[in-house]
This record gives sequence, structure tokens and C-alpha cells, in this order.
Amino acid sequence: MKLNELFDQVGDIEIRSLMADSRKKRPDSIFFCERGMMNDGHRFVDQAIENGAKVIVHSEPLPSTNPDITYIKVKDVNKVYNKVADAFYGYPSHKLIMFGVTGTNGKSTIACVIRDVLNSYHPCGYIGTIAIEYGNVKLPPLLTTPDIDDLHGILRDMVSAGIEACALEASSIGIEQGRVDSIDFDAAIFTNLTHDHLDYHGTMENYFQAKKKLFDRLKEDAVAITNADDPYGMKIVADCPCKVVTYGIEKKADYQITRYQLKKDRTIFTLRCNDMEYELETNLVAKFNLYNLLAAIAALNQKGISITQMLPKLKNIRQVEGRVQRIDQGQPFNVIVDFAHTPDGIEKLCQYASAITPKGNRIIAITGSAGKRDTAKRPIFGEILDHYADMIILTEDDPRDEKPEDIAREIAAGIHSTEYIMIEDRYDAIRQAVEIASAGDTIVIMGKGDERFIYREYGREPYEGDDAIAREVIQKYYFGDGDDE
Repeated sequence: MKLNELFDQVGDIEIRSLMADSRKKRPDSIFFCERGMMNDGHRFVDQAIENGAKVIVHSEPLPSTNPDITYIKVKDVNKVYNKVADAFYGYPSHKLIMFGVTGTNGKSTIACVIRDVLNSYHPCGYIGTIAIEYGNVKLPPLLTTPDIDDLHGILRDMVSAGIEACALEASSIGIEQGRVDSIDFDAAIFTNLTHDHLDYHGTMENYFQAKKKLFDRLKEDAVAITNADDPYGMKIVADCPCKVVTYGIEKKADYQITRYQLKKDRTIFTLRCNDMEYELETNLVAKFNLYNLLAAIAALNQKGISITQMLPKLKNIRQVEGRVQRIDQGQPFNVIVDFAHTPDGIEKLCQYASAITPKGNRIIAITGSAGKRDTAKRPIFGEILDHYADMIILTEDDPRDEKPEDIAREIAAGIHSTEYIMIEDRYDAIRQAVEIASAGDTIVIMGKGDERFIYREYGREPYEGDDAIAREVIQKYYFGDGDDE
């Protein structure tokens, strides 16, 4: 693409790529001097030029210039970056039915359910914490909400592959940093808002305002779908310029569950919508997943899929990896793997564990807390586990440059009556839980889910995933398969 197709009053320069990270080699590129959490792109212009930048878009004066480089000074680099990326990749989000899902918990499950149900009618992609998926393509995740260039490039690839819709997880940090400002959303979903990311946002009000931006910027013919039972549910759509629909269980809503039965491996419920009642059955379990399913149903229905069309597809939804994932190798105790890493997520998972664990049996909880992330929630984890669990194993979870034992002590500050132990190695922690579990007990493994990496002081290291390790240790240490080490 020519530069003069992207900017006015510039030369006829061939542009082959975009760049915001000066360390990446991007030949014939435009470098955008973005301000990040830690660094300012204006400091790395020379490095960007060495790695292929022909054009520099900046907002601050630069100490020096290169006669072979084109410089474009703008008021707002991020705004221009969004506009240019959208045009450079051919306005891909305008060619897709775009679903944006935001909230503290539930984003991955809702987005994956939308993708799986909609795929029968419109080929649908998914971008989020779990993966990047469309058609036969499955790629490892980038950020929950990828950077501007990556995001538009992925959407362009989806359009090229014949995909017609996309479900995107919109994180609060991604929204705040303007990564989705030029995405043409057709529907936006709010799940809930509880304690998380306060190391970045500072306060719950700032966290809320970051989420709210997604809804404030929706186009008039979009639809906003919000959780009527959440204290922030109606506040977040207060200034929304488009149609608003609600879902919930406790309060009256456009999509409301009026009765439900929670079982260990399935849920039966009644949905009321438009003065009609529908009897549904799903393999999703736990009350919080009813909210996730409701949100997906509302979004799909608002975009043209009838509830009767959905009914058979909701009965056996594909397991969302690492989200309330039951590990069943034939052992006589429950093993649940979940990504829960917030106080609300951990409490709701523990409530589910309590519901499926027979009286007289134990809940064995395994968790840690990510290093260099929102340390205030650590003793809250301990308080929640102290209330629900009968045995707690504290272990590592993306420790980065913190010591896992120090993190564990901060969690333990909230534990007052429940027995707990610290096992730094996560594999050994899961193995210990399996070895001490009795028939009827429930093991809940929280924090990593299906993630195939772990962050340490020196960077990202491969990790098997809690789900894979749970299967392995059950076979090896409960059933005795394999050689002893």
C-alpha cells in the first residue's frame, strides 16, 4: 500500500508493514511512537529505523531527523495508529459480525460458546486468552486483546479465509490502551466487575470506566448486552448510544432464567424471553456458567439466531479448555481445573465444588497468585479458601521475579483455620493433591487452566498445563501407570 493512501500530503512511498515495537524487524514500515506502561516509543525511533521503518508517526518533538525518513507529527498517535491499521488491512472488522466480550470473569467461555454455536450458520473465529481460532487454524494466544497491528492482521486473515464473524475478548487494559478503538463492533457483552487488575487501574472506578469505554463507543445499530444482576450492569450502559438488552437470574431481564437444576455434569433450566418459556439442558455446570450461557444466548439471538435453533447445540457444548474442566480418568474423586485468578472467580469455583462434594468429603484447593500483579488480592484468596476448602496447597503461578514462597505467605495471611502446605513446584502440588484425595473428595486446581506457559524471572517458559498434568499424575500416582522416578 502507498503512504499517500493512508495520509494526506505525503510522498508516494511503498508501505509493507506497520510497527509499534521497535525491536521487531519490519521492512518498509510505519513506526508509531506509542506511549506504553513502561516505555515511550519516541525514545526508540533510531532502533525502529534500523529495523526497517521508513516513516515515523510521532506526537512529541524528536531530537534529530534522518533525511531518508518521512516524519509525520500528529496530535494523538494511538488514534492515528488505529485509523491507519484499519485501512492498511482493508477494514476487516467491518466485514465481520463482531462480538466484543468484556468483564472480569466469563469472557473466554462466552466468546467460545458464541463461536461454537454460530459456526453452524456463519463461520466464526475467536480471539482471546485461550487461543486464536478460525476455520482449521488454531494459533497460540497473544495478549487477551492483541495489539492494534496484530489484531487487525488477524481479522484480515479471517476475512481472507472466508470467516464471517468473530468473538473477541476485550480486556480492560486492551480497551484502556486503545487496542479496539477502530474495531466495528456489532454486539458488546458485559459479564461482571469484581476485584482485578487494580495494580494497573488503581481503583475500581478506573477499572469500571475502562470497561465502559467499549459501550460508550458502540455504533447506533449495534446492541449492548449486560448482566442485570451485577451491580455495574446498568451503569456500564448508561450512556450507550445503541439498543440495550439485559440478561440475568435474580432480577427481571430480557433473557431470564426462572428455574434451574445444577448437577455434577449438566444443568437443566427454564429460559424466559419475549413472554415465551424454553426448557433447556446443557453440559455446562455451575451457576456462574448459567450467566455465561445466558449472555451468549442473548448475543446470538440479537444477531439473528432463534432460541429454538440454538436448543440442540447448547446441549453438548465443546469443553472450553481450562474453564471448569472436569478431569475424568476413572478416578473416584472429582478433579476440576479452572483459570480462576480473581477473588470472585475463586469463590464461585469453590461454591461449585461445595455443591458437588458429598457431606463428609473434602475440598482440596490448589492455587497461587501471579507475581508482579495486584498483590492486594492475595490475602483475599486466603480468606475465601479458608471458608470453603478443607485442605489448601499453595504453589507457584507465574511468579516472574517474585519468590513463590513469598507470594504463598501473603495468601496464607488470610488463612486462619484451614490446614495448608506450601509446595513450590506446581507439578508436585498437583501430584500431592491426587495422592491424598479419597473417594468422593473434590480437587480444585486454580489459576493456570490450560495455559502452556509459565512466566518466570527470565521470561516465559513452557508448561504442560494444569489439565495435562492432572491427567498424568492421576494415571501415574493414583492408578500406578508408568515407571517410578
